[in-house]
Amino acid sequence: MKTMQGILVVVLVLLALATSARGAENVKTVLVEAEGFENLGGWVVDQQFIDQMGSPMLLAHGLGVPVEDATTTVEFPAAGTYRVWVRTRDWVAPWNAPGAPGRFQLLLDGKPLKTTFGTEGARWHWQDGGTVEITGKKVTLALHDLTGFDGRCDAIIFSTDTGFTTPQDNQLATFRKKFLDLPDIPEDAGRFDLVVVGGGIAGTCTAISAARLGLEVALIQNRPVLGGNNSSEIRVGIAGKIQQPPYPALGGVVREISPSRGGAQPSATHNAQPAATYQDNKKLRLVQAEKNLHLFLNTHAYKVEKDGNRIVAVIARHIRTNKELRFSAPLFADCTGDGNIGYLAGADHRYGRESRRQTGESLAPERPDRQTMGTSVMWCSVEADTPTAFPDCPWAVQFSEKNYQRAISGNWNWETGFRHNQVDQFEYVRDHGLRAVFGNWAFQKNHAPDKAKYGNRKLGWVAYVGGKRESRRLLGDVVLRQQDVDQRKPFPDACVTTTWGIDLHYPIQSDQFPGREFRSEAKFHHIKPYAIPYRCLYSRNVENLFMAGRDISVTHVALGTVRVMGTCGMMGEVVGMAAAVCRKHGANPRGVYQSHLDDLKQLMTRGVGKLPLPE
Repeated sequence: MKTMQGILVVVLVLLALATSARGAENVKTVLVEAEGFENLGGWVVDQQFIDQMGSPMLLAHGLGVPVEDATTTVEFPAAGTYRVWVRTRDWVAPWNAPGAPGRFQLLLDGKPLKTTFGTEGARWHWQDGGTVEITGKKVTLALHDLTGFDGRCDAIIFSTDTGFTTPQDNQLATFRKKFLDLPDIPEDAGRFDLVVVGGGIAGTCTAISAARLGLEVALIQNRPVLGGNNSSEIRVGIAGKIQQPPYPALGGVVREISPSRGGAQPSATHNAQPAATYQDNKKLRLVQAEKNLHLFLNTHAYKVEKDGNRIVAVIARHIRTNKELRFSAPLFADCTGDGNIGYLAGADHRYGRESRRQTGESLAPERPDRQTMGTSVMWCSVEADTPTAFPDCPWAVQFSEKNYQRAISGNWNWETGFRHNQVDQFEYVRDHGLRAVFGNWAFQKNHAPDKAKYGNRKLGWVAYVGGKRESRRLLGDVVLRQQDVDQRKPFPDACVTTTWGIDLHYPIQSDQFPGREFRSEAKFHHIKPYAIPYRCLYSRNVENLFMAGRDISVTHVALGTVRVMGTCGMMGEVVGMAAAVCRKHGANPRGVYQSHLDDLKQLMTRGVGKLPLPE
């Protein structure tokens, strides 16, 4: 078996044997997880919805061109007649859209089953593939994409049991544990001083900061790359000034890990640029250079263990192998963006917009609601040497001469999901963004009055990992508000300086796409640089939980200024420093404020960056 660091060649298969009613033959069931295929071909592993649909999936994200087959070899226990089910869905069915664009076939030794998958059901389910004759023990399976438009496969079941019933959603975890032969007790990953969950800019800076101060740190990231929104998967530039008064040393780590052309600030690497622009490998090298930092890529934290009001461990599962690991520590940092660890631990949190009466903020709405800022599905096109074709997409958002977007790329304002839950409904949110991109491009290429302009253009990149702005916000001892920033309220624990204006996004084109908007506008409220309090960076009721990033303790309105990545990275640096103070004094995060604030201020003054301070 290859290690987790290599390309996996292990198919996750377990044979379950039972005696049939006749008492003579053995009934056999085989489970194959799609993410464990030996060769992914052109399919990609999509893990964004694990907590909602129960597993990673393989996605055929070919921008309208069928992707190369994903293949693997399965060893069956015996020859015989097997019934086949594939867990999949028709991903445009929630909109009652025609065409089932995510169609694919399952091939056994090169021969396709009669069933075409991905053609039915708005929800994830086990689509019946009929029966097959298995004549040899080893069979090559292939997922054969038919469209290039985001077909998706979770898992495949083969069974000789004529009475077999596929597991319901609430049975999936138990079913997988049994059929993948997973141990009841996760493997011990070790005991650390600090466990950081989330490898975006905030989490990466948290981990580096703490490691440089001597802590043993585990950094758990459920993607193959670091950087979050600033990775090649999402491609957002780092905004927000760093290394500002009162602590100019804060931001040193942000400078080191940022895509940079030199200078004191992260370079203005604009959005939706070529993948190399975001320098994923630079971030990885800097993390791997820290001897006290232990990186766990492709690892999804999904469970916490508690003792009273403290987290004692996080349980995580490897995306490709399903191997489970247990991470224990006295301190944890939630840098997931969605506040996943805090949510699992029962941390106080908010979702949506507070009312003006509740917060006293002039920018708050009259009534509270569940609306958030949206998720961007960015894209770009490239100019080819010869004319290119793109199919019509009747299943996508439909456009006309009146409302089509005259665009050769899509920036941050291709934004969706404002009125949908950005956690529980995130697959719907991301998919609506894809429908908008593909539908508009099809109209521009085939029907627009100026279609000749796009004759040689083809889609070069469309994000399949959504770029989120807002979901859960975990509550700390201070919940930062608009008036704190506007009035520059002094706090004794002032730390990270935010410089970005209060930038709130709202859906537009509601008259043309009612309830299904995919474009946004930004409304800016000017601020002067303001140092936010440290007490926004830890949970008020989970006593050993820090947070850094867009899930810190702020109102919806105040999130508009602190959520940009330069600012979030500095939060991470402060959390790493506060964790070092906790270890030094045996304190919890609140205790740093109550009894050891001078120690934290000394660290913030000194910084942990390795580059010279800018003048």
